[in-house]
Amino acid sequence: MAAGGFCKLPNGRVVVALNLPSPTALETSGVRVLVHAQNRARALTRLRNLGLRAVYLRGNAAPPTPDEITAVLHHPDGLIWRTAQDTKVLELWRPIRSLLRDAAA
Repeated sequence: MAAGGFCKLPNGRVVVALNLPSPTALETSGVRVLVHAQNRARALTRLRNLGLRAVYLRGNAAPPTPDEITAVLHHPDGLIWRTAQDTKVLELWRPIRSLLRDAAA
């Protein structure tokens, strides 16, 4: 289960943001994952197909910010992540492949 939210875009597509526990021991604060998809169900299916099976979106408590929406729309995969920190330290968004590769190692 995860906290998160979504934002519907003018073209009908959605951006889903989820706060997940980190799959690696390197990240203690968890990760924030952004997914751009046709609808919420497809966004969650994209994550489940990558091996994140227990991912659900209940409510809209933590929707994506405008900066997050811009970041995921400009990424070719439409699926990015970074650590979920409470501080205002600027951290770059990374492709989901790097998170899954770190978790497998």
